[in-house]
Amino acid sequence: MTASPHTAMVLAAGLGSRMRPLTDETAKPLLEVAGRSMLDRLLDNLVAANVQRVVVNVHWCADLVEAHLRGRNDLEVIISDEREQLLETGGGLAKARPLLGDDPIFVVNTDAFWAPSGAEPLRHLGQHFDPDKMDEILLLADTERCLGFPGAGDFFRDEDGQLMRRGDAPRAPWAYAGLRILKPSLYDEAPIEPFSANRIWNQLLPRRRVYGYPLDRFWLHVGDPKALQDAEFWLRCHGA
Repeated sequence: MTASPHTAMVLAAGLGSRMRPLTDETAKPLLEVAGRSMLDRLLDNLVAANVQRVVVNVHWCADLVEAHLRGRNDLEVIISDEREQLLETGGGLAKARPLLGDDPIFVVNTDAFWAPSGAEPLRHLGQHFDPDKMDEILLLADTERCLGFPGAGDFFRDEDGQLMRRGDAPRAPWAYAGLRILKPSLYDEAPIEPFSANRIWNQLLPRRRVYGYPLDRFWLHVGDPKALQDAEFWLRCHGA
């Protein structure tokens, strides 16, 4: 086992297309849910998990995101600038590779979070990451215990925690919950071009180097205005 990561890569460069018109003039991570931006909710949890530095990629409304981040003085913030070209989830990591260091890092989306909020899922993921047998460990949400996720699930998980894709099965019990730990060296030779992290997973899954850890609480996936409204209602009703 290894110590829980002290560095995180925050994927904040997306266009927020499915969230329009709310994102016509602002970035999706800056949208508020129950009075707090999604970005700040995420950063609060990272700080509580003893993350000390974050690398944040920016593209759409990059100036607004950078200005917002200057208001955070509780951790070191480093910007990975994708203004010229949106590089997607894999290409963004490839470009940020020199900023990430060599120790395992958290990689986290800004549109998925859990309730009740808190650092425990990050800590648990760190406690279960074993670099000798894993290159990545993904936080998994139970598709029967979530809000705003209409999909059929992403993965099956065996008794040891190794993951297999849903493939041709009509449904799978686990969805990727937007948080993972990975070795930055996975992106040492990756081209700086637009590509999905699925390209890396497709190499690792057959080698059984990708594991999953179940989230032990309710998962909120905020992907469109309806999901944002539902998450707002859910959090206010549950005092989260």
